[in-house]
This record gives sequence, C-alpha cells and structure tokens, in this order.
Amino acid sequence: MTDTTTPLNVLFLCTHNSARSILAEAILNDIGGGRFKAYSAGSSPRENQQPNPMAIEVLRKAGIETAGLRSKSWDEFGRPDAPRMDLVVTVCDNAAGEACPYWPGQPATAHWGYADPSEVAGDDERKREAFRQTLHAIRSRLGLLVNLPAASLDGMSLQATARELAKS
Repeated sequence: MTDTTTPLNVLFLCTHNSARSILAEAILNDIGGGRFKAYSAGSSPRENQQPNPMAIEVLRKAGIETAGLRSKSWDEFGRPDAPRMDLVVTVCDNAAGEACPYWPGQPATAHWGYADPSEVAGDDERKREAFRQTLHAIRSRLGLLVNLPAASLDGMSLQATARELAKS
C-alpha cells in the first residue's frame, strides 16, 4: 500500500456470509478512514441468504452504516472484473479450513477466528448480547489494524502483520 490514495482492499470470509464477515465488512468501512475498503463473502451462502437481522441491528445501534450489506459467494471475488484484494481474512473456523479459490494478485491471508453469535442458545436478548460482543471483538482487532503505520501494511509486511493481529 505505497500509494496513500489507494485504499487497501480487505475481504472477510465466513461460511454463510451472514454475521461475522458482515460485521467485519461494515466495521472496517466505518473506521477505516478511507485507507481501507472492506468486502465480505461466504464459501457457501445458503440460497437467498441475507445478513442476520441481529447483525444488522447491532451495527445500526452502534451507529455503523448497513446500506448495501448483502450475503454473497466468494466466487464474486475470483472474477476478472472483481476488485483486487490486498488481504483476505477468514473469520470463522469452517471457512479457514476450506480450500479457498485462487485470489488474483496473491493477497496476504490471515485467520481471525470468532465464535458464531448466531449459534448462541437462549432468548433474543442473550443472542443480541452475543452479537454485541462479537462486534466489539472485531472492532477491537480492526482498530489495531487501522492504526498501524503504512509500512506495516505494505507488501510482504502485510502477511506478517495480519497474522500477528490474530493473536490480539
């Protein structure tokens, strides 16, 4: 990322692209300050998959824009006309274990695992709290990313930096 006018493209992957990857996309686009452009996708979104309503709810309550968020297959990002990714981050253990498609440009990759808030048992308030906690965990790690110096986000350094953030 040597050109400060060109944002770093980051793709967040999860299995269904309905909760964690959607949260990460929205948060990074909110806090990225124009240095980042976030996207999300799923390895196998269900037919007619939509973002989880609780993910959208917690984003809105946190003051984060949700317009344009949609569940989609990672196949969209392997096409010749797709944006070229600089970093691809899996945010669920299932997607991390799957064979990813070829990403043009050979982006840096990392795995930042988060528990699936949509799998929490209990009433709506307990589920909502799980989504809030996941949002805060993702925002915390992304806050570290966006505050890194440009040299940490450049070329070969990006792979090591992204993987080191997994420990945060």
